[in-house]
Amino acid sequence: MKTVEVQGAGGLSHIHVGEQLQNVKKYLPDVQCIIITDQVVRQYHGAMFPDAPVITIGIGEGIKTLATVEKIFRELIELGADRSTFILGIGGGIVCDITGFVASTYMRGLRFGFVSTTLLSQVDASVGGKNGVNLDAYKNMVGVFCQPEFVICDPLMLPTLPPEEVSNGFAEIVKHGLIADAEMVAFIEDNVEKALSLDKDVISRLVLDSVRLKAGVVQRDEREAGERKKLNFGHTLGHALEKLTGMGHGKAVSIGMVAAAEFSRRRGYLDESDCNRIKSLLDALKLPVSHKESPEKIMDAMFRDKKKQGNHISFVFLNGIGQSVVEKMSFEELEKLL
Repeated sequence: MKTVEVQGAGGLSHIHVGEQLQNVKKYLPDVQCIIITDQVVRQYHGAMFPDAPVITIGIGEGIKTLATVEKIFRELIELGADRSTFILGIGGGIVCDITGFVASTYMRGLRFGFVSTTLLSQVDASVGGKNGVNLDAYKNMVGVFCQPEFVICDPLMLPTLPPEEVSNGFAEIVKHGLIADAEMVAFIEDNVEKALSLDKDVISRLVLDSVRLKAGVVQRDEREAGERKKLNFGHTLGHALEKLTGMGHGKAVSIGMVAAAEFSRRRGYLDESDCNRIKSLLDALKLPVSHKESPEKIMDAMFRDKKKQGNHISFVFLNGIGQSVVEKMSFEELEKLL
């Protein structure tokens, strides 16, 4: 097990990579604990949960709403949750987002932690202190910045995932390499088959490298005032495709990264060979690299992006494999590129 620390404004967060769900009890404070999970995670792993009341939610992006949050609030009241209660989220990205938001706002804030059960959440959603829910067509529009006390990234939970969920996680791993670590990209290219088969050594390294990279960025820019915006590489188009098609986050981001690489090439920042290299790697990881949505529909969805600033949006470009830059792009230019 390796532990990565994230120092946020609200305290210190410990990310335990390689720890197991069955050991979560030793990280829990000696107070009332309430678990939030989804029905699938409870079905597969509920027998290993600590002895505590469990609030179970549905699955899918459609339940990441204020209505779900309100339902959880009411269940917390019924369970007698007070300001000393600890909230434990056990699940993937949606469970982590909802749990963090609920814990950060119930009675003006409770302590909380996560057991991250998917590859995507281990390298992305559970790390960094972003917690929130969607509002109508606006993704993650309502939320807070608040760090969990701990995150457990259990590699033994990953084999229960369907193959497409594993691929979703690889999109964010590739993203981390593309924006800041060329050696990581080369390692993935050299170990694609082992990665897809969830080889323990390869996966452990990729998760740890991703957590370290993201933790470093978050510590330098917790509230996304500058450098943290680089973590949105591929997400402008990606979030739009999620809204329009309902495809998984990783798949949408994969397509978004291909587009962002091409936009970078057209601005003179990236060589065509690097664009092709990115596309080939994502394809090898069984991730999509193209879409069929109309530019008009995509622009409408992008205009609802919370990163919008007037008639501009903060866009992440690559100026080489492992190097990135954030610049403002007008919606007019974005529409021409699309």
